[in-house]
Amino acid sequence: MRLPSTAHTGRPWRIHEIAPDFTVEDVWALPTPGGPDDLARLVRQFASGDGGGRNSPIDAPVAKVLFAIRWKLGKLLGWDRPGDGFGGRVPSLRDRLPEDLRAGDRGPDLQAAPFRSVYQAHDEWAAEMANRTVHTVMHLGWVPDPGAGCHRAQMTVLVKPNGLLGSLYMTAIKPFRYVGVYPALLRMIGREWAAGS
Repeated sequence: MRLPSTAHTGRPWRIHEIAPDFTVEDVWALPTPGGPDDLARLVRQFASGDGGGRNSPIDAPVAKVLFAIRWKLGKLLGWDRPGDGFGGRVPSLRDRLPEDLRAGDRGPDLQAAPFRSVYQAHDEWAAEMANRTVHTVMHLGWVPDPGAGCHRAQMTVLVKPNGLLGSLYMTAIKPFRYVGVYPALLRMIGREWAAGS
């Protein structure tokens, strides 16, 4: 279920101090009922993609096709060259981390997509991706769900478009995200979570 931006901005996440110049693009409640200490399990689920029968949520069939098209376009148009990402066009958000997060658990990188983990805490995890179009952060937060009597995750996508190209790109992909990527992603996350992966 899609949530208002305030579901993210109204919480005292550490990402606020690290990425204040990023904009909240989307916030989603994830179908992951669990206990107060289950975020690490969800992060492992997101990061997996080893082909051993357990796929990353990025591997949902519809999302996989859309991501494959995106990577092909990026290759053709030169959006994903090494110099346009970390260490080239943008520094990693890891360079902005306060000492306690820098010394803590970094968390795993995604295997099925070019997201690199920034940090992992008890109740939040952030991973980033950068290319010629945008610098993006995927933030997972673990929150109480009083109505259900449990905890669950919420996923927030934060973006910092690279100029006009980045803004046009984000506008162009919006319908694909809402129609193809997010619904497939949420279903797969729920199935994988229920299966105990």
